Amino acid sequence: MATSVYEEDYINLVDGSEVRLTPLKIKYLRRFMKTFSLMKYAKNDNQAITVLSNCAFIALSSQYSGVKTQDEFDDNLDMPAVYKILDVCAGIKIQGDSEETIKEQAEESKSNTWDDLDLAKLESEIFLVGIWKDYEELESSLSMPELLATISSKRELDYDEKKFLAAIQGVDIDSKSGKGSQNEWEQMKARVFSQGKTEDSNDITSFQGAKARKMGFGVGMGLDFEDLT
Repeated sequence: MATSVYEEDYINLVDGSEVRLTPLKIKYLRRFMKTFSLMKYAKNDNQAITVLSNCAFIALSSQYSGVKTQDEFDDNLDMPAVYKILDVCAGIKIQGDSEETIKEQAEESKSNTWDDLDLAKLESEIFLVGIWKDYEELESSLSMPELLATISSKRELDYDEKKFLAAIQGVDIDSKSGKGSQNEWEQMKARVFSQGKTEDSNDITSFQGAKARKMGFGVGMGLDFEDLT
């Protein structure tokens, strides 16, 4: 049974401080991805690492006030810590010992999930819950895993209510509704959780993070896979 919506982790700075890492709130994820877009201009690994370091600083500074400048960040963290920040906070997976270049790994990890995501539509839907005064407050409150989990629960509750009201009138909407938009939603979630590698909600690569915890198994929870593509 799932006990959390997202994974968290910790890193240790050079000065001995321990910092808790969680997925970025959407407000900071926007800044992160804007800086990450500069990766397309990187001509070598050194330039790619600079971009990733700038992204990681944005992520860390949103969650820890002890590092205030990029120079302080560079002095306090080694590259494994930078890679962990990128992974936990934004789902960008980099392996220092990979045969692929840093730029190739970064662009492959990002895939098309962020560019293809209709974030405005998702935020508009969840805004109807009515607990945020504006969209800025919403984006400051929720990370992507939290947003998706909340929307998923809201849709399930809405559907259960419609199903109940229909049943009172003797209508079985399960047999009449088909797959339609529900299928599109599952495909979108599969793209996010698999980082753009699949739209099939039953594909092994989609059983990660929050979905894996909800299902009770998945990648990183006793299940692994080899990507042969």
